[in-house]
Amino acid sequence: MSAPESPSSRREFLRLAALAGFGLGIGNGLTSNAEAAPDPRALSFSGIKEIGKTRPRLAGAKPVWNLTTKPMEKVRVAFIGLARGMTHVDSALNLPFAEVIAVCDLLQDRAENAAKKVATKTGKRPAVYAGDENIWEKMIARDDIDVVYISTPWEWHVPMCVKSMKAGKHAFVEVSAAVTVDECWQLVDTSELTQRHCVILENCCYGDSELFVLNMARQGFFGEIKHAECAYIHDLRQEQMYRLGAEGAWRRNYHTFIDGNLYPTHGLGPVAQYMGINRGDAFKYVVSMSSPEFNLTQFRDKNNPNGGRHKDEKYICGDMNTSLIKTELGRSIMIQHDVVSPRPYSRINALCGTKATFFDYPPRLAVDGKGHGWAYEGDKLRAFMQENAHPLWKKVGELAKRVGGHGGMDFIMNYRLLDCVRQGVTPDMTVYDAADWSAILEISACSVKNGSMPVQCPDFTRGGWKELTPLPTVS
Repeated sequence: MSAPESPSSRREFLRLAALAGFGLGIGNGLTSNAEAAPDPRALSFSGIKEIGKTRPRLAGAKPVWNLTTKPMEKVRVAFIGLARGMTHVDSALNLPFAEVIAVCDLLQDRAENAAKKVATKTGKRPAVYAGDENIWEKMIARDDIDVVYISTPWEWHVPMCVKSMKAGKHAFVEVSAAVTVDECWQLVDTSELTQRHCVILENCCYGDSELFVLNMARQGFFGEIKHAECAYIHDLRQEQMYRLGAEGAWRRNYHTFIDGNLYPTHGLGPVAQYMGINRGDAFKYVVSMSSPEFNLTQFRDKNNPNGGRHKDEKYICGDMNTSLIKTELGRSIMIQHDVVSPRPYSRINALCGTKATFFDYPPRLAVDGKGHGWAYEGDKLRAFMQENAHPLWKKVGELAKRVGGHGGMDFIMNYRLLDCVRQGVTPDMTVYDAADWSAILEISACSVKNGSMPVQCPDFTRGGWKELTPLPTVS
């Protein structure tokens, strides 16, 4: 898939991106002799014949699906990008086995505020890296960091992950972990070469509903699992798409040159874990189609956001993208993406088996032999879910709600993933999951471009999924 030209200039896009996340960009007068910021339009997109090819493992590389590391008393963490990244800082500050070593952001004030919060909480001020778009490289060169959190615009995820792993650090990266399939292979290859974890920070895998369904699926409650439905349906036009200083400074740009599912992992991550994707099953191919594009253009023309600076942007991403995934075991997954329509928020979060079916938003549960409707809903279902809550929520759910972050799921995620590093065990989500879930972005766009033709999914485990079983933490 090739990226068509857009009327909006690259320099203006990168200048605005300098206000978001880590805020990396050129044209801000803060750098000298620095590498050019990544241009998302220059990413390497694959053709329909090449996209699904499985690449050979590099010489000297070893699988990391069961990678264990040396246990440690405290996990030393650093953070790049302190907009979304502050939620992860807050989590670390409430974990007795985590220590915040350094914080990094292009904006000096943002970095200083983060350091002040850490110092107030712990009595120890972390190192501050700010004011230069490449200053993060100095931070990851330190020898007192175990994990680097990356919460930056998408085009920076892979460069930062790769260099962090090569510097001996585990990379914890926000969603999506990558934009293209080629980038996904870079993450897999680097993780296998360096024997460092590359973990996608998919917080929705740790919601109370999602962990309840996972817990029940692992116990066989649903019987033979055959179908799932998921989505990211969230009207972001007013809240985010044109808000400078946040994701609106860069995320909207992807709507100008990609037509597909631009944000697959929130819905897909949990159902992939329910189904044991990469551990007993795998994605086989994707069929995708998009509706026409209406709402982003209409909102822009009606509201004239930011004084009209976006008037020449042409959006090509359809308002609703619907993709169907077929797995190697013959199961099916429907995944949708719509961030521009006036619709209630939903991730659907549905799982259908031979014995039971769960649908979320609102949560409902049908059980074979208990009538033709929903056997559990409302107060009855809430009680049933609480009784069968996942051990993680039973253990730290109350603390998670106090710390906050998307209803506590952010804290649960960070608690669990950093505790895996502390223990030296394999995290719940490996680099193969980061690659598989993120690759749907380009694969769906490739299918849309080719008349909704089936597009083969690459096998990032290189056949490993056939012998692997789910990790104990999700049993």
